[in-house]
Amino acid sequence: MKTRLTWFLLIIITIILGLLSRHIAGIPLFIGDILWATMIYFGFRFLFVGKSTKFIVIASLLFCYAIEFSQLYQAPWINNIRHTVLGGLILGEVFLWGDLLSYTIGVAIGVLIERLISTRNA
Repeated sequence: MKTRLTWFLLIIITIILGLLSRHIAGIPLFIGDILWATMIYFGFRFLFVGKSTKFIVIASLLFCYAIEFSQLYQAPWINNIRHTVLGGLILGEVFLWGDLLSYTIGVAIGVLIERLISTRNA
């Protein structure tokens, strides 16, 4: 499974699921965080199709963790961005240690999906 179209479709599906998870009562917020990290994994895979899974995992986790730690920075200009719908979805608003676990789980799900699809196509 090395086509960008496959990764693009997985990104779109994951975005839709993530947005739905924020609007359906009873779904815990951490599900959205897991899906966000899974989407980031698919995004890095889309951008770097030929790179190893290890590279994609490290890049995805570094990106997700950097966004989370950036939430410790609370300047007015970035808080104004965070208070928009898109800014809030991308940058988040409040640092939570538990989000790091959610991101790790989300990236692991991305790897699992990649392996499931790869073995099915083999």
